[in-house]
Amino acid sequence: MNHTDWTGDRVSLTFSDTTAILRCFNSNQGLMDAQMEEELLEVLDRIADWKEGRVVIITGRDPGMFIRHYDVDALHQRATSMRAAGKSFSLDRPVPAAGIHRFIEGIGQSPLVFIAAINGVAMGGGFELALGCDIRVVQSGDFELGLPELNLGLLPGAGGTQQFVRLLGESRAMYLLLTAAVLNPLQVVNYGLAQACVTDAFAHAKGLADNIAAVPARACANIKQLVRGAARWSVTEGNAAERTLFCDCMVDAAALPLMQAVCSGVRNISDRPHNGNSKLS
Repeated sequence: MNHTDWTGDRVSLTFSDTTAILRCFNSNQGLMDAQMEEELLEVLDRIADWKEGRVVIITGRDPGMFIRHYDVDALHQRATSMRAAGKSFSLDRPVPAAGIHRFIEGIGQSPLVFIAAINGVAMGGGFELALGCDIRVVQSGDFELGLPELNLGLLPGAGGTQQFVRLLGESRAMYLLLTAAVLNPLQVVNYGLAQACVTDAFAHAKGLADNIAAVPARACANIKQLVRGAARWSVTEGNAAERTLFCDCMVDAAALPLMQAVCSGVRNISDRPHNGNSKLS
């Protein structure tokens, strides 16, 4: 597929060297809806064979708005229809994945690094999309963030409960979910749900993207695979995968000159390779 910039009705995708920028928007209060889900899947198709790509930054197009939450009116209509039809649900009959679930699964399966630059309000499905990314940075400001679905008699439905347990541990996850806590940007960082609270989330994410682009792609993709696999692997399986992918990195042509430079005293192991634009903002 030709990797050209693309704009839909809910998202836009632009390519800048090895970084793609996915901006979400909706004139209807910045809500996620079925159209946004469709277009997010379109983005996955457009970056699937992007060989030179390294990082995808996901952010909101409009100031102060990442993605507010899923459209509650659409959920209410769906709930009314299901109840009228006498629908019932059980864990032995799992519900099929919808667009947002497939998009978040695609993030996990992609060798690209996904950075959420949370530039404003992000609750419910919007915050779950950010939780599905590999790295999160949040912009300082008076923004509501979190998973308050319990206030609707619902629960997070796009991986939020599972991600909270992995990131926070069972006790803190239970507390935040059962209190339907709405957090501010600094609290999100203090809980460990994002890595930095900054004045400009996109600029910081772009600095991270440049920094990541300075090191070999194979090692980054292997690290992502190992970190994401750790939750489902036993210690023995994880260690086996790690030493295997370590050797995979050793035979990477991009790694050999970096090792040689340390051997010859030209650089130290702590020195970051330079790609001309790798400083963090």
